[in-house]
Amino acid sequence: MPPESHPDLLNAYTGQVRVRVCGLLVHQGAILLTGHRGMLPTAALFWSPPGGGWHFGESVKECLVREFKEETGLDIKVGRFLHLHEFQRDNLQALELFFEVKPVDAAALPKLGSDPEHAADAQLLTQLAFHTPRQLVGMPLPQVHPILHQIISPDDIYIPNIQFK
Repeated sequence: MPPESHPDLLNAYTGQVRVRVCGLLVHQGAILLTGHRGMLPTAALFWSPPGGGWHFGESVKECLVREFKEETGLDIKVGRFLHLHEFQRDNLQALELFFEVKPVDAAALPKLGSDPEHAADAQLLTQLAFHTPRQLVGMPLPQVHPILHQIISPDDIYIPNIQFK
């Protein structure tokens, strides 16, 4: 089985509820997203905003600053709270908090980071890219995080909402 679709990549996250904190960064009409392998039954990537698990002892904003730095190399300022989303797919379940974020240095460029919870050869993150709403609409729905399914303009991510199944 190719590593892109290897089910063991998600073992650390299955069968438990996680709280994730994620950031929505818009630049020139596009949203910064991370491409994750292993989330789909095919080798296709799953695109979602940068973010990750909230650790005991840190604030949600501290979590987001840490996760964004790990995944994108960017130092960020955390803005307003935007979305609460219940994510559930197969054996994965998370309560996700989404915040507006802005880079501390507007000239800094994001670069693909890593997840310290995974070995170098078992990283889930494989790509980092800005995607416009038009590009997201052209992708199959399973490849795009559910909070991005109805985006037709970058301004749409700033409309606060709560999404429960």
